[in-house]
Amino acid sequence: MGGERFSSSGPSENEGAAPWVPSRPTVPALKAAVQECRGCELYRDATQAVMGDGPAGARLMLLGEQPGDREDREGLPFVGPAGRLLDDALAAAGLADVPAYRTNVVKHFRYERGAGKRIHKSPSRWHVAACEPWLLGELEAVSPVGVVVLGATAGQAVLGPSFRVGASRGARLDWPADRFAVTRPPQWLLATTHPSAVLRSRQRDTDFAALVADLAVVRQLLA
Repeated sequence: MGGERFSSSGPSENEGAAPWVPSRPTVPALKAAVQECRGCELYRDATQAVMGDGPAGARLMLLGEQPGDREDREGLPFVGPAGRLLDDALAAAGLADVPAYRTNVVKHFRYERGAGKRIHKSPSRWHVAACEPWLLGELEAVSPVGVVVLGATAGQAVLGPSFRVGASRGARLDWPADRFAVTRPPQWLLATTHPSAVLRSRQRDTDFAALVADLAVVRQLLA
C-alpha cells in the first residue's frame, strides 16, 4: 500500500484504491487519504468519500455495503434511516455501550437519478474489489476482535461470491485469513441482514426481531 497522494496524472481508476491507502494506516490517516481516492469512477458523482467511523481498538467492526444519500452528504457511515434502525437493534441486543467501528466495503455512494432524487444502486463486484485496500487498511488500524457483515454485498466481499446471508446468518464463522491477511486478524465473523432490508420488509417486526437475535450472538461472543 502506498503512502503518497497522487495527482490526476498518477494512477488511474482502473487500478483500484491501493495507491491512495497509507502504508501505515491509522483511522485519522485513512479518513484524510480517502478523499483523494480515484480507484474507481464512483468518486465523480459522489459528494465525498465516506470512511468508517469509530475508535481505533474497537472490539467490534460493523461492515455494510456502501454509504447512502444521507451518508454521502454528511460524510459519516450509518447516519440515515438504516443506521437509526441499526442503533435500535444494537440497543435491543444489549450492545448499545459496546464501542464499534462502522464502515462499508465501498466508500462512495453509487446511485441513479429518478423522480428528482438519488436512488441507491448496488455497487458492482469491481467497485467492491477496487475498494478492498481501504478495508484492509481499516482492519489494520482498528484490529477488531470480531466483524459483523451486514447483508450480501459485505458478506461476499469478505467470504466470496458463494456467500448467502440466509445460509450463514447468526452463526460464528472463522475469519478468512487466506483472503484478508492482516497483522492481527479478527477472531470471528458473524453475518446478518442489512438494516436497510429490514426497513423495506413487509414483515418488519419479524425481520427486526431476527436481526436483534443475530446481534445477541455477538454479545455472547464478546463476553
